[in-house]
Amino acid sequence: QFQLVESGGGLVQPGGSLRLSCAASGFSLDESVIAWFRQVSGKEYEGVSSMSTGAGYTYYEDSVKGRFTISRDSAKNTMYLQMNSLKPEDTGRYYCAAGGYFSRYDLVAGIYPYWGRGTPVTVSS
Repeated sequence: QFQLVESGGGLVQPGGSLRLSCAASGFSLDESVIAWFRQVSGKEYEGVSSMSTGAGYTYYEDSVKGRFTISRDSAKNTMYLQMNSLKPEDTGRYYCAAGGYFSRYDLVAGIYPYWGRGTPVTVSS
């Protein structure tokens, strides 16, 4: 059974940091394109970041470039999203996903077959 489970969300002040984790079971993240999406209530999923297999090419949405870092730990079969210099507009529910196709130019939710249930992130003073 393929499963992704996120953790690490919470309430943080503007300028603060959070690290989201996503543990996979039933398949190898090393062999999968991985991604993070976020969703604000009532809106569509927004692609935040993705990473290819192999060489580990990365994609970041413009608003998070230089602040967020995606990574994977093969030994733990876990992916991460390190979020620094957080802003109120980063608030939302964050989802990890895997199994899609990597592009350096965009990140589309519909092509990812495996999803976690999400973890909430609130950036507020």
